[in-house]
Amino acid sequence: MPDAQELLQQIQLDLAPIEAQLQDHQYLQAIEQGQVPRDRLAVFVGEQHITIESDLRSLAALVARSHAPRSRRLFLSVLPGEDAAFGALHTLATALGVDEEWLQAYEPTPEAQAYGHYLAWLAHYASPAEVAGALAVNFPAWGANCARMGAALRDRYGLSDEATAFFDLFSGPAPVGFEEGVQRVIDDGLRHGVTEAEVSRAARLLQSYELMFWDGVHHASVAA
Repeated sequence: MPDAQELLQQIQLDLAPIEAQLQDHQYLQAIEQGQVPRDRLAVFVGEQHITIESDLRSLAALVARSHAPRSRRLFLSVLPGEDAAFGALHTLATALGVDEEWLQAYEPTPEAQAYGHYLAWLAHYASPAEVAGALAVNFPAWGANCARMGAALRDRYGLSDEATAFFDLFSGPAPVGFEEGVQRVIDDGLRHGVTEAEVSRAARLLQSYELMFWDGVHHASVAA
């Protein structure tokens, strides 16, 4: 039986085609080329507003469900960053001329919301090991795309560092101890009956839904 590190490396190899699609996504290219109309940038904010609200509840549910100290500490370590990002998202919204009334009235696209819905499912029904593996694979890809989008919004659309702080929060380093915590939680799960296939499946689905998020935002922003 492989350990967590070996399993995660294999998952990353298996998901390389999805990773390539994320890195070369047409929405990011459109942002970098200034092809997304400024008034359509708010689509990203609207989708993320709903997603992060959901993710905060999902993480809280994971903490509540986690009886083992290791998994509880892992999910607790992610919560502050998500909460800070939620505040930073409102700063971005203001910079784009979007107010709270608009955010509350925004109608999301199903494609872009699949990620948050699946994370909610994981939070209530999956093992901590499955969730840890999915987040470990997903966070770097999300962070890399956030780094690109934040830079493009500053360079192409003239947004300030303050307005784009949301992207910096996600593209920065992982919480202290996150990677070690992930490996411990996965190793614990594998020792207690969680299968490699279950961890791999959770990671594959969450990463696929991540791709769908960017597809959905692109379709609503550029291809609409």
